[in-house]
Amino acid sequence: MPPLVPPFLVGLIVAPLAKRLLKPLVRGVVKTSVGLVLEVKKAAHEAGENIHDLAAEVAAEVVAAQVSAGDGAAPSGDGQRVAEGAAPSSGKDEAAARAEAEARAPKIRVGAGAGKVH
Repeated sequence: MPPLVPPFLVGLIVAPLAKRLLKPLVRGVVKTSVGLVLEVKKAAHEAGENIHDLAAEVAAEVVAAQVSAGDGAAPSGDGQRVAEGAAPSSGKDEAAARAEAEARAPKIRVGAGAGKVH
């Protein structure tokens, strides 16, 4: 059984040395990996925000084009349409006009997890 003793002794001597050398190496690899993951997550979050902003701008342009191509009505500041030269009438007419404008306006739907960072 003499051949089994030297590998065992080598293992006892090498294990602490390997631990001293490999621990900082593994620690550096893990630290770098975590840093890269955080940078990628940050970049993905910024890209998602940019896409969301772009979608909002396009939706606003589409709504503006629909309003200007509509029946000649000019958009007012609070989302109601008031015909040029016409005074707003009763509350029922305003509510009907608002409901009609909301029905024609495109709805922007955002996915449940879009833009969220955990």
